[in-house]
Amino acid sequence: MSRLLIPALILAVFATGASAQDGRYGPPPGPPPGPAQGPDDNTHFGWADVLRVDPVYGVARVETPRQECYDQPVVRQESSGNSAAGTILGAVVGGVLGNTIGKGDGRKAATVVGAVAGGAVGNNISHQGDRTYQGTETRCRDVSSVSEQRRIAGYDVEYRYRGEVYVSRLNYDPGERLRVRVSVAPAD
Repeated sequence: MSRLLIPALILAVFATGASAQDGRYGPPPGPPPGPAQGPDDNTHFGWADVLRVDPVYGVARVETPRQECYDQPVVRQESSGNSAAGTILGAVVGGVLGNTIGKGDGRKAATVVGAVAGGAVGNNISHQGDRTYQGTETRCRDVSSVSEQRRIAGYDVEYRYRGEVYVSRLNYDPGERLRVRVSVAPAD
């Protein structure tokens, strides 16, 4: 019976293998592992030597809001008084003077002419103190610029575990050594 037991043990040893998890091939065949694997399962951790790390770049669109400002020339006029009040006051004074100067039928015409002339003089006098300023005003508007930036999306890592070379894509640079999960299961 020991003659049959030795070949069966040798066959069982060759049928069983250890493998590091490799991102190229996906999960190993068979049922998925349970929610938690304890020390009594056929899984353990080891360290692999990192041979090469290549960054993988992606393109990201970045929108940058900013303000564009420019100086625009402006002209301002500052009034020293009320031009309507000056026009009305001038028209009243001119109408009164025209009415006192005119005689007979010419009195109406003199009153109208005096009111018009007085209004023009009153308007002109009210604008004598006006000032005009020239200068610039800063005007701003919001604009957005869109740019594409290259960013590192991950790392292709080549590593060696127990003489075998594997490649996985990771989201970090592991450095010189990489912790690997080793699972041992019978091959069907």
